[in-house]
Amino acid sequence: MHPDWTALGQVAAVSIGATVAVAVVFALGVLGLARLEGARALRGGTFALGLTQAALCFLACGAVVAYGIYLIVPQFH
Repeated sequence: MHPDWTALGQVAAVSIGATVAVAVVFALGVLGLARLEGARALRGGTFALGLTQAALCFLACGAVVAYGIYLIVPQFH
């Protein structure tokens, strides 16, 4: 039995890429929350952009986690 090293490398590359992408999107969500708090501290600053950015980023992270759980649990198929 010989392992398929090309397939293993592809799986590793996609896993690392997805992990980095989710971490970056989560960090952008935290940045949106920081903008929200900064706008509230200025009193009068608009905070819609920060709130929208945070909500979309955290929703995207939640969707990726839910999709991963869907792929792992066989009862969902």
